[in-house]
Amino acid sequence: MNSQLPASVHQTPLDEAIERVLVDRETLQARVLELGRAIEEEYRGRDLLLISVLKGSIIFMADLIRAIRIPHEIDFMATSSYGAAAHSSGVVRILKDLNKPIEGRNVVIVEDIIDSGHTLNYLLRILRERQPASIRIVTLLDKPDRREVAIDVNWTGFSIPNEFVVGYGLDYNEIYRNLPYIGVLKPSIYAHPIP
Repeated sequence: MNSQLPASVHQTPLDEAIERVLVDRETLQARVLELGRAIEEEYRGRDLLLISVLKGSIIFMADLIRAIRIPHEIDFMATSSYGAAAHSSGVVRILKDLNKPIEGRNVVIVEDIIDSGHTLNYLLRILRERQPASIRIVTLLDKPDRREVAIDVNWTGFSIPNEFVVGYGLDYNEIYRNLPYIGVLKPSIYAHPIP
């Protein structure tokens, strides 16, 4: 048990922490299939490397790669810009880098959510320096109202309002990732900052 979280977080059933479901399981699965097929069409007969930005995009990535029926490779990067906060701090740290070079590769970055854009902007700068043949972005969720940095997103699952969402890989302090839908977290859960 994470001793930093209030005991009430661990004692509340996951669904009871959700104010409302924003995107249900069936809608998620249908949209991920559409995104996979769009990426498949774009890269048919071409090299394709999907890079998942951990940990939030892991479930999206797993479903997305099964929806793409052409040969492709995957790799992972991990960053941190939230910590236990409800909003990105804007300070980005790379916790895990790619396993292989991307020079000359067609890269698609797989994101769970684009918020302020700072994290993704930082990643794009780093990855472009490595000289891929191309680099594109697919995100499950986009919060355009929170954008502070312009980002060109090639494929978007859902544009959502500026609310704190969890589920389908997205978390609050490592909890709620396993919900099969995207839900709005009750403000009472994250209203008291964790020391």
